[in-house]
Amino acid sequence: MLLSGGLDSATVLAIARQQGFAVHGLTIRYGQRHGHELACAKRLAHDLGATNHAIIDLDLRTFGGSALTADLDVPKGRSDVEIGRGIPITYVPARNMIFLSMAMALAETIGARDLFIGVNAVDYSGYPDCRPDFIEAFQHAATLGTKAGDEGANIVIHTPLMKLRKAEIIGRGRELGVDFALTSTCYDPEHDGRACGECDACHLRLQGFAEAGLTDPACYARESARSR
Repeated sequence: MLLSGGLDSATVLAIARQQGFAVHGLTIRYGQRHGHELACAKRLAHDLGATNHAIIDLDLRTFGGSALTADLDVPKGRSDVEIGRGIPITYVPARNMIFLSMAMALAETIGARDLFIGVNAVDYSGYPDCRPDFIEAFQHAATLGTKAGDEGANIVIHTPLMKLRKAEIIGRGRELGVDFALTSTCYDPEHDGRACGECDACHLRLQGFAEAGLTDPACYARESARSR
């Protein structure tokens, strides 16, 4: 499974473990400005019982084109309406397509037949590579373009969070014992890992905890962010 170190992928890891899967976590250091999530992914893999966990390098700063991989400002303080309009500058060109390709290659190599990813089509900030149609198309391409698919041993992509709201994801994770204090969601965290509390990712996370009637255990640069 693709493990980013965020709230969603932590919940997916817990779901996969509950379903009896031996999880091989894959985290990609792609040049993102929020590298704190890499340490979070490592802790989550251990805490939630992944069989093993690999962190590999793929520097997408070579291309740039995103506030996460180039010297561009991360949007802050946007409303729900603004977040839901268009594709934001935090979109990393073709990221999920690239990541799924790498995960598919790992799955073929180790003989896995199931691939988990925490994409979501509800609270997804407008990213086109989080939609069901994209996942279905990639599944079809993988069936045609892999040895496993050619031999009839398709690798199935699982998206257990696809239709859940953030509050529902948080509730599911809590049921499964996810320690959300170990997760990192912020697009522009402080050097010590504290979340900014103002970017789109922080906004959706805080909104989700509020709707779930829970307090976010993450550390924020300004504690007043929790009261949003």
